Amino acid sequence: MSEVEAPSTARIILAEAIGTAILMLGGPGTAVIGINAAGGGPLAVALGFGFALLVAVYAIGHVSGCHINPAVTFGLWLVKQLDGKRVPVYIAGQVIGAATGGLIIWLIASGRDSGFDASPATFATNLWDTGNGFAGFWPMVLVEVVLTAVLVFVVLSTGRRGYSAPVAGVHVGITLALIHMISIPIDNTSVNPARSFGTALFAGGDAIEQLWAFVVFPLIGAGFGGLLWVMLEGESVPEDGDEIAGDDDLAAIAE
Repeated sequence: MSEVEAPSTARIILAEAIGTAILMLGGPGTAVIGINAAGGGPLAVALGFGFALLVAVYAIGHVSGCHINPAVTFGLWLVKQLDGKRVPVYIAGQVIGAATGGLIIWLIASGRDSGFDASPATFATNLWDTGNGFAGFWPMVLVEVVLTAVLVFVVLSTGRRGYSAPVAGVHVGITLALIHMISIPIDNTSVNPARSFGTALFAGGDAIEQLWAFVVFPLIGAGFGGLLWVMLEGESVPEDGDEIAGDDDLAAIAE
């Protein structure tokens, strides 16, 4: 791996904030603004998330690796592909970006419709319980653990030596779209604590009360995804002489 200057803390925070805001606009933004205005359904939202991740990878991947998801950051740290000192930096950027993206969505929706009320039912929040129109607690747990594991496993696969960086964005974007196609009817799909926070912050109610689950179970899933990757590859520590991901310019998605 060629020597490169490690991105500064400020650059990582800014890159992750921009990327996470793009994800919020592409995913929840499609659900709250696009579908309400032009019609559509879960497929449109799934593609919105996938395209947003694809765009973000190419926009900020050279700076931070485009984690834009605390579960991805956590998974990379667990398998020793991210310096622990960088974890709070990444998560800070992701939380800022999620809140910013949620605010933009709320401002647009409120400006278009003076009667708009951001609530768990209208703001693309993550929920469980059939009373909210979604599945119960245990299906939610299974979806968040299994599908976050899939996402982290795929992200790790795109970071392996020799993988084509230009293809990585397509790979992870399609993966995220597929994940949403599977699980939107179950709990509106999180697999990303920042995404859940960004909508719950404005919706309040059950979305805030249930937010803990969309933090805890994606993180558990990230651990399983990292474990599966280590079992498959037989190692988790970068080879001697390689920089730890997060200290170079292609932290997670490409080398």
